[in-house]
Amino acid sequence: MSKLVKPHGSDELKPLLLEGDERASELARAKKMPQVKVSSREVGDLIMMGIGGFTPLEGFMTHADWAGVCDGMKLSSGLFWPIPITLSTDEGTANNIELGSEVALVSSENDEIMATMQVTEKYSIDKAHECMMVFKTTDQEHPGVAMVMAQGDVNLAGSVKVLSEGSFPTEFADTYMTPAQTREIFKEKGWYTIAAFQTRNPMHRSHEYLVKIAVEICDGVMVHSLLGKLKPGDIPADVRSNAIGALIDKYFVKDTVLQAGYPLDMRYAGPREALLHALFRQNYGCSHLIVGRDHAGVGDYYGPFDAHHIFDEIPADALETKPLKIDWTFWCYECGGMASMKTCPHEAKDRLLLSGSKLRKALSEGSDVPAEFSRPEVLKILREYYAGLKEDEKVQVKLSGHSAK
Repeated sequence: MSKLVKPHGSDELKPLLLEGDERASELARAKKMPQVKVSSREVGDLIMMGIGGFTPLEGFMTHADWAGVCDGMKLSSGLFWPIPITLSTDEGTANNIELGSEVALVSSENDEIMATMQVTEKYSIDKAHECMMVFKTTDQEHPGVAMVMAQGDVNLAGSVKVLSEGSFPTEFADTYMTPAQTREIFKEKGWYTIAAFQTRNPMHRSHEYLVKIAVEICDGVMVHSLLGKLKPGDIPADVRSNAIGALIDKYFVKDTVLQAGYPLDMRYAGPREALLHALFRQNYGCSHLIVGRDHAGVGDYYGPFDAHHIFDEIPADALETKPLKIDWTFWCYECGGMASMKTCPHEAKDRLLLSGSKLRKALSEGSDVPAEFSRPEVLKILREYYAGLKEDEKVQVKLSGHSAK
């Protein structure tokens, strides 16, 4: 029996991706079905269901599931789940779908058939209520809120058969891995305690420090990069992957860190997204999730350590994957190295506070970046990326919330 944590709510992974003749047959059927367009976020959710990352979900949530997740972070079955995984469409499309019928789910970006779905329920939701419960705000400047408010007015529920992983296996061949693959790698390496490090940014010195803390207490660390869509101004996945690879090669002991990627779009749901990150990292085989300052946050919608506190508010048995809570980290000139609020006795004037937003702002404006902020090998890759941007591709980076400090 494996010593790795069990998949969430199950003794084994439950991937919904069809393969071989079964996939070919279902794809042929799908081409004759009514089509429902799905957003980038929904494509990512489908792929996660396909590879078993969202074990034990069998499809998109019912109204009872949606309400239970919003109000109590649990499915109608009672299983813990922190963020709704739903599929929406417009009223016209929904009116043409009969309950019990099958539809083909098609990417709105490239018309690829992603899955088939048997529609068992059609329902409307209070979008503002979802936003308040999940994001703690209805401000449409929040990118997650804007995403929910812009979605269709009717949700479709039902089981899915996933037919495609989209472009992820080819576009990110070196980093994209399924939960089955990471679990196998962990077993081969003899790792049983693994900390996941969630990132949507290239790793600066603070990130490096967090991972090295985890390396000290776990068998290994999986640096797990988001490969889906981000907000304007964030650094693309391929650039991040190259920068992270350069850092791991030069500044970590061999075979202590694994770089991998997963296919979701960011929701920027702060504390609730931290819980979702822990949940699907359990499916990937990780025993711990590194949770630092403002995990999955944006602007100043969340307190810097709200993602720490929320793990204390859920039932003890909700997740096998546990948080590694690490305080605010920075470079201290008096200490002569990286430190945290728990280890550094010096004053604010002695500290260089690091953030991904500060790094992106400096690079986008061509400003100097202190050596204490980021490794030179990482900066070289990032500077080349920014130098290659056309004028209409440049996005002004504004510092707000905790990143402005």
